Amino acid sequence: MSLLEWKEEFSVGVTEFDGQHKVLIDLINKLHDAMRAGVGRQALSDILSELVEYTKTHFENEEKLFLQYSYPESPAHRREHDALTKQVLEFQKEYHDGRTSISIDVMDFLKDWLVNHIAISDKKYTHFFNEKGIR
Repeated sequence: MSLLEWKEEFSVGVTEFDGQHKVLIDLINKLHDAMRAGVGRQALSDILSELVEYTKTHFENEEKLFLQYSYPESPAHRREHDALTKQVLEFQKEYHDGRTSISIDVMDFLKDWLVNHIAISDKKYTHFFNEKGIR
C-alpha cells in the first residue's frame, strides 16, 4: 500500500519538476514499503541514500532555474531546501550510526514535508516560470 499517491493538484506546471516530484513520491513509497516489509537495515539504508541523493539533485535543478531566470522567491525557497537537506542528512547519519530507526513518524514527516513543499512553496513558481515559457 502506497503512503502517498501523485495527484494532478500537485502539478507545478513545469514538466521537468513534476516528473522529479513523482520520482520523489515513488522513493518515499519504496522506503515506506521496505519499512513495512521488515527488510534489513542495509536495504533500508540503500533506499534512504537513493532518496537523499535524488532530493539533492532535484533541489539543484530547481535552484539552477531560479538563478537562470532570477526567480524573486529564490532566497526563501533555498532556505527551505537547505533546512530539509540538513534534517535528512542528520537523520541519515543517525540511522547509519544505529541511533534511530525508520518509523511511521519519519515516513509521515517525509510525506507531509513533500506535499506541503510542493503545494505551497513550489506552486509559487508556477506562474513565474510559465510566463517565461517553461512548462
